[in-house]
Amino acid sequence: MKVLLVGAGKLGFRLAKSLVDENCDITILDNDDKVIENVNNSLDVLTVNANALDFQILEELDLGSYDLLIAATTSDEANVLISTLSKRLGVNRVIARVRNPEYHSQIRFIMNELGIDEIINPDHATAVSIEKYLLKKYLLVSDEFANGKVKLVDFHIGSDANFIDKKIKELKDLPQLLIAAITRDGKTIIPNGETILREKDSILIVGARDDIESFDKNHSDISKHKSVKKVIILGGGKLGLYLGLLLDNDGIETTIIERDPQRCNELMEKLPNTMIINADGTDLNILNEEMIDSYDAFVAATGIDETNILMALTVKQLGVYKSVAKLSRSNYDKIIDKLNLDAAFNTSLITASAILKFVRGHGFLSVNLMQDGETEFTEIILDKETNVLNKPLKDLDLPKEVLITSMVRENTVIIPNGNTELKEGDRIIVFCRHEKIQAIKKYFNLRNNKGGFFSELRDSF
Repeated sequence: MKVLLVGAGKLGFRLAKSLVDENCDITILDNDDKVIENVNNSLDVLTVNANALDFQILEELDLGSYDLLIAATTSDEANVLISTLSKRLGVNRVIARVRNPEYHSQIRFIMNELGIDEIINPDHATAVSIEKYLLKKYLLVSDEFANGKVKLVDFHIGSDANFIDKKIKELKDLPQLLIAAITRDGKTIIPNGETILREKDSILIVGARDDIESFDKNHSDISKHKSVKKVIILGGGKLGLYLGLLLDNDGIETTIIERDPQRCNELMEKLPNTMIINADGTDLNILNEEMIDSYDAFVAATGIDETNILMALTVKQLGVYKSVAKLSRSNYDKIIDKLNLDAAFNTSLITASAILKFVRGHGFLSVNLMQDGETEFTEIILDKETNVLNKPLKDLDLPKEVLITSMVRENTVIIPNGNTELKEGDRIIVFCRHEKIQAIKKYFNLRNNKGGFFSELRDSF
């Protein structure tokens, strides 16, 4: 697939890095020479240092030869214009990043009238993920596949004697569950039964929904279990607004602390049921005045990753039940598991996962990039063309560092073993290093998408 990526900021760079592993032919267009220099030093892609709104440049790029254009500049209006023009100049599919809440309710209209195939909103997608976590009953960070039938949780074993210094095959309280990965010292390990767990390891556990929820309940400090009814958000930017709207719709008492007085006035107009406080939320005196310990959850949603991490950690020490940080850069990917954060949500990863599902196309139902930026869960449906059907897994020569963690067959969740056979129509959840995706495509006879389009992201708007 030939892809033109316009804008190489945080999201654009993350996408470019992932698309290189997808074996896509990537061209990056950006008008910042320092950004282009960084891309040239980091990635094996073609770069063009120019203004994407210079229509002569677009014509010279021969847009008709591209399968996909992703407009991810800092300007919503520029992204829409570039996408519309590029579609008319022959690009097969176009995706525009549009973040402004003013356009949110008009997304469908903009797409239909301007011929844009997909509009992505990273802040809204991140707000949806954060709210889902906040309203979940227990503390562990979780995700789901196969329409919720299969779930995974990220569990920090800390100094739990039930896990430390034990081989995975020796664990007795993981019935019908699978440890798919271990994060240790910032590195991800794909384990086997002989792998020994160590103190402070973080493990990813996969299983059927009911089994995972039982594990979640038993290992997320049930003594602290309570429903989230009051949430305080630090930062009233786009993410803070979207999250405030979602929480308000669900009847959650919400407070937003924002230091810009003009922005506070805007928030009060859009969130009449939300308390808006004009103050510096990084000042502990302010938080104490607002009785931070009376809140059930805290979300650090400023535009500065370092501030979000520091404040989420600080508030956790003050006794808040759930403390969450929003991230946008990859600098901290490898150390997040070492911190005592309940959850961290990387906007670029969430958005890149959604776009990668489209890029892969046929056979891929979902993609979930992990926080380390190197591994992923991907959900695949097997059709009659899959050439490894009806054979025991132990007899299959699976690519290295590729693990089939679970499957759904006729609405039944199966945690496979060596004797399990793959069948036509199975939905399998595979954990692997991102660099192995080409091996997976070849192994399961999957191909990149150039026509059909998945629209689940759009349905979340």
